[in-house]
Amino acid sequence: MEKINQKYIKTIVQQSLREDLKPSGDITTRIIKNKKINAKIIAGQNCIVGGLSFAKEAFKISDKKITFIAKTKDGRNIKRGKVLALLRGNASGILKSERVALNFLGLISGVATITNKFVKKVKGKSCQICCTRKTLPNLRLMQKYGVKLGGGINHRFNLSDEILIKDNHISVNKNIRDLVKRTIKSRRGKKITVEVDNLNQLKKIIGLKFNRVLFDNMNPKNLRKAIKISKRFYETEASGGVTLSNVRRIAATGVKRISIGQITHSAPAVDFKLDFIS
Repeated sequence: MEKINQKYIKTIVQQSLREDLKPSGDITTRIIKNKKINAKIIAGQNCIVGGLSFAKEAFKISDKKITFIAKTKDGRNIKRGKVLALLRGNASGILKSERVALNFLGLISGVATITNKFVKKVKGKSCQICCTRKTLPNLRLMQKYGVKLGGGINHRFNLSDEILIKDNHISVNKNIRDLVKRTIKSRRGKKITVEVDNLNQLKKIIGLKFNRVLFDNMNPKNLRKAIKISKRFYETEASGGVTLSNVRRIAATGVKRISIGQITHSAPAVDFKLDFIS
């Protein structure tokens, strides 16, 4: 998987500022006096914070003379009202980048925070919370970064990373055992995960040499049976219909991973605000 680095941060922040400023720039700040100001970024709710480097870069691109002093670190659990960062610089530069900076903080912190809620729910169980490819287009890397900040783990980054035989692949090929056997022959060193949604499908492929079996939308009773059958052969994973209210019950079946689309595609943004210091 790709990694968050300064080049990536700069590129995506530049794109976001361009989206906000084209074609005529910030036409509102031209009206105000451009004087030196002090400001602070404040958390509007309890959260796991993430995205400070993105916020810092947003202000730096607008005006290199703006100072950005972080008062916490990505991955920290912070309380509502906590000051994340202090800024000093020209008002126009700070105002120009304010919304873009807060959007990055809100998005990444939102993913980290909802992920951490799921992680806490399965505490004490031998089970990890995992994200999926259900991410916002072109924002996958930062969302998967948010998942890790929240204590979760990353699934494959894209279609090139691992082989995942899903229900639609099986529907096209009809014969699940034949499909898995052909996949094993052409794997070229890649890990193979096979998705099943019932015990009959599992029994057709048990013993074949692949890496992980993904149980999709199975109720806890059948999930327990499936894990008992398969755990000595494969790593086990569950997905589908996972919520904060049922995730611990799913983890109690003995499954090793639970993959959840909600932690990326539907993560509520965390509220942050920028206030001037008089």
